[in-house]
Amino acid sequence: MPTDTIKVIAESSSTRTEWALVQGDKIIEHAYTEGLNPFFQTRREISHIIRLGLPSEFFKRRWSHVYYYGAGCSNPEKNKIVESSLVAQFKTPVTVDSDLVGATRGLLVHEPGLACILGTGSNSCLYDGNQIIKHVRSGGYILGDEGSGAAMGRLFIGDLLKGFVPSDIRDSFVEKFNLNVDLLMDEVYNNPHANRNLRNYGVFLSDHLQNEYVYRLVFNEISRFFERTILQYDYQNYAINFVGSVACQFSEVLLSVASKYGANIKKIVRASMPGLVIYHTCD
Repeated sequence: MPTDTIKVIAESSSTRTEWALVQGDKIIEHAYTEGLNPFFQTRREISHIIRLGLPSEFFKRRWSHVYYYGAGCSNPEKNKIVESSLVAQFKTPVTVDSDLVGATRGLLVHEPGLACILGTGSNSCLYDGNQIIKHVRSGGYILGDEGSGAAMGRLFIGDLLKGFVPSDIRDSFVEKFNLNVDLLMDEVYNNPHANRNLRNYGVFLSDHLQNEYVYRLVFNEISRFFERTILQYDYQNYAINFVGSVACQFSEVLLSVASKYGANIKKIVRASMPGLVIYHTCD
């Protein structure tokens, strides 16, 4: 098999990285590893995850190119951390872009529209079919990430600690995660991957949407994403497209919120990879 026509495409959130060896429009190898984020991981830690997490097929040859789209890849300094690790592992030319660029190309390829991420974190942009022309900053899980799993988890845990969570939801949470107050505080304040833990707590809510408290929390948080992000775009003249696990898990709530604001959602998908394969077919 000629390797000069095979490329690696990777798309990473803070929670999970999807990898594909691609020839033309076909995925010939497919794998997942732990999520990568240069804000929370060193070059050595990233290299360790890649080398130990990917199957050996990904390292048997020198490929034509590695296209990497990842969380935390928002400036040249952070991108360089990931790029140097990828070059060391694959011995192949590398291009590193943000997860937002990956989501946009995966959702829209070359069509104009609004592209949004709702997963561990959240993000959005307006795309003209070639490049991002407007971007409202995410702010991360402390300063922003409205509508994300981490944001929902943060709100839920805050309510849990202050006694606002209904007893049946509280008991179900404690049974599922086996955490007391001290362990919860430690998971949030002394863990470099606190956003992942908060995301898991947010996703827990998807099993309890029939509860009025849970539904209201999710609805209000997704509304905050629209109010603080989507409404800053010319959203009524563009279709809105979503990618991410949280967008899929709470799709009915998402559609309901969009209807409230008169927004047209065209697409809700779990992953960007199928569209990224199409985007890179002509490379």
